[in-house]
Amino acid sequence: MTFDPSTLEELAAAIKSKARDLGFQRAGVSDTNLDKDRAYLDRWLALERHGEMDYMARHGSKRSTPEELVPGTVRVIAVRMDYLPHSGADAERVLAQADKAYIARYALGRDYHKLLRHRLKQLAEWLKDEVGETRYRVFVDSAPVMERALARNAGLGWIGKHTNLLDRQAGSWFLLGELYTDLPLPCDEPVTEHCGSCRACIDVCPTQAIVGPNQLDARRCISYLTIEQRGSIPIEFRRAIGNRIFGCDDCQLVCPWNRYAKLTNEDDFKPRHNLDSAKLCDLFNWSESEWAEKTIGSALRRPGYEGWRRNIAVALGNAPGTPDVIAALESAKDDSSALVREHANWARAEHAARAESPLSSDNA
Repeated sequence: MTFDPSTLEELAAAIKSKARDLGFQRAGVSDTNLDKDRAYLDRWLALERHGEMDYMARHGSKRSTPEELVPGTVRVIAVRMDYLPHSGADAERVLAQADKAYIARYALGRDYHKLLRHRLKQLAEWLKDEVGETRYRVFVDSAPVMERALARNAGLGWIGKHTNLLDRQAGSWFLLGELYTDLPLPCDEPVTEHCGSCRACIDVCPTQAIVGPNQLDARRCISYLTIEQRGSIPIEFRRAIGNRIFGCDDCQLVCPWNRYAKLTNEDDFKPRHNLDSAKLCDLFNWSESEWAEKTIGSALRRPGYEGWRRNIAVALGNAPGTPDVIAALESAKDDSSALVREHANWARAEHAARAESPLSSDNA
């Protein structure tokens, strides 16, 4: 099937309009050329900055060659959806309360993978109805796809120094999805970068994971440590983790462009189970069955119940030494998980050391 240029222009405009109707704030079209990004990825992998994320190297050139991942692909339709909810506790206030659990804002509600994938499939089915048989495949952080590079090439923003995508009118509180297609749609122009001399995200990172502009060492990143890493969290990072039990938003919270961020009306992004400001002790005391029930359809399932308790044990070690905190840690002495016991032991040792210190705020 062939289309003349004017028809393809109209089709691209219709796709963007339909994407907005489906709840996406922006959509754009990119070609499949990711040569520069492939070189960056190769250097990143060679430096082993991906840590235990072996899947980043497992698929060879498919990640940077869309037409190899999905034969016949000539264009990528990239979309973004805002996720910061109207309701919910103030993020910075929660971070400042050491007895509260901080969860990355994207994970407070329903798993975004399900929501975005469903909407993208609706867009793909609509497109199929419009043009007849066409090959496509939908992705939402679910395959070897360089989503930020493709979104950048599709004009949805630029990649900031913290490696997140930034938009001048919307900041970075949004999620990305892709639709690979064999339709030769006209491509959008990438936007210019606007980070300038700002290095707020680099300076604020609790573990200095942003080792240079656009250079992230995942092995130091709190999001990696609390979500992707399966074993023991290195002791050198535990104090810096603070009360962050799932992910980290510090680089976004400090970014000046996020003063333009838009709030979402999507019900699925509303916080569940008071997770926007829950107490660490309450979450640590969830049984495995309670955790399984309350994390149905949630991204919080990624590290598993053991990882969940490991993370909270670290946060409890950084919390004020109240009777509730000490009791929660004591309850983990005989935990069935050696990983949880190890982190709870570290946390108890932290409290013991502070109690012995004349400068301890717990004794004030």
